[in-house]
Amino acid sequence: MSLKKKIILSFLISSTIIAVLMIYAYINFIEIRKEIRYLELSDTLRSKTLQLRRHEKNYFLYSDTREIEYVHTYLRDLKAMLKQGRTSYRTDKLLSLDNKIREYEQGFNRIAVIAGNFQREFDRLKPLFPVHSDFFHLIESSFLEAPLVNAEILKKVFLLDGGNPAVKSLQELSTAIDRLRKDGEEILTLSKALDKSARDKVERYISFLETSALFLFPLFLVVGLGASFAISHSIVKRLKILTGAIEKTGKGNFLSLSVPAKEDEVGILMKTFNRMESDLVAREEELRKKNEELLQSRKLASIGTLASGVAHELNNPLNNIYLAAQILSRRVTQGTYPPIIEETVGDIFSQTLRMKRIVRDLLEFSREKAPELTKVNIAGVIGEVLDRMAASGEMGNVRYNIKALEDIELHADRSMISQVFINLFSNAVDAMEGSGELNVEVKRKDSAVQIRVSDTGRGILPGDIPRIFDPFYTTKEKGTGLGLAIVYSIIEKHNGKIKVESAPGQGTTFIITLSGA
Repeated sequence: MSLKKKIILSFLISSTIIAVLMIYAYINFIEIRKEIRYLELSDTLRSKTLQLRRHEKNYFLYSDTREIEYVHTYLRDLKAMLKQGRTSYRTDKLLSLDNKIREYEQGFNRIAVIAGNFQREFDRLKPLFPVHSDFFHLIESSFLEAPLVNAEILKKVFLLDGGNPAVKSLQELSTAIDRLRKDGEEILTLSKALDKSARDKVERYISFLETSALFLFPLFLVVGLGASFAISHSIVKRLKILTGAIEKTGKGNFLSLSVPAKEDEVGILMKTFNRMESDLVAREEELRKKNEELLQSRKLASIGTLASGVAHELNNPLNNIYLAAQILSRRVTQGTYPPIIEETVGDIFSQTLRMKRIVRDLLEFSREKAPELTKVNIAGVIGEVLDRMAASGEMGNVRYNIKALEDIELHADRSMISQVFINLFSNAVDAMEGSGELNVEVKRKDSAVQIRVSDTGRGILPGDIPRIFDPFYTTKEKGTGLGLAIVYSIIEKHNGKIKVESAPGQGTTFIITLSGA
């Protein structure tokens, strides 16, 4: 017989023996699990029974009506547990305990009714015996703890006869409490007996399994040889998977491995490889973002150079046009001219003003001046910008709110930072069409300062978001497309970050992150 056949035969024989023993052990384990659950049930029942008795005693001792709800809560829990337990474990002990708990519940409810009747009757008696008012609190606080004693007080001090409803209530209460306490003791006895029985069963099953384990040990030695073969086969297989993944990674294909559940060296190696793959993906994403930022910076620099030249060339002739338009406007207003001339001159003057604003934005955008950093109270700057815009009427009917700590400061160019918020707030007012809510939140985030500017405007289309910081890109009829480009340039000069979150009809939020002071 070949070695291969001997290995296969020995594996089959040992596997058959182990399979038979494992089936036997599995059956026992099922029984143990069942008994452990039964033990958990009995232990919980015993614990809740003790809690039930504790709240019962508290109720009788302190007459606290809140304890009634606690008692009912534990009674509901016990009944629910017993109902569930009887579906799985059909034992006489569970049935007896269930019946006793129901008797206890009826008795407790009866005590609560009698106590209520006594309290109402006693409340009726108190105005009739004001001379004995010193006894009122004593009786009310102890009538549940010692009902017969209080009944004697009512008869001897208040001179009530035995037929009085209050005295009769106390006598009935004494009988009901004695019966309830007896039922409570029986419940405790039954729950303890249930718990002991469950523990004894679990101990017997565990002892039997311990004895069986002594016979299984020699078989484990034989099975170990087969297990070593299986383990070595598993290692080789996973190493081949790892080798293939490394080759793919070398070609730029970053894929995570499905890590096996085994926590051996190969499993740890595969987890480490997955972490490396995740780090590489993160670095690739970071590199992509850096490249996008670099491309944006170069684009802004190129456009800025072009804008600077164009703005300077346009500025002089535009000033002449502006002066001429001013003269024409004054002459038109002083004389009598056809409406078409007045309209044309007014249009020339307004369009000239618009061109001057465009040239001003171009000059602002192309300015290469480095920021003059000083310590700036960011909440103060935001408040000043909003107050100026509100005073000039630029805010319209927009309500604004600033949420910030007054002591948040950072190193920045005050003029440039003010320009950032002027542009952002102006865009927000335009987006809300002059009516809405503008919220500004300033908070510390680690060592940086985060500023969130949110509006309730029309929002930005998803396709427009990647381009909103591009120069000359605008969705407004009369916009220059330079406002947000200037904001981006200023934030970049301050080594900060700006991003936008928006959706159509849900408003827009600009998030600025700057280094703190």
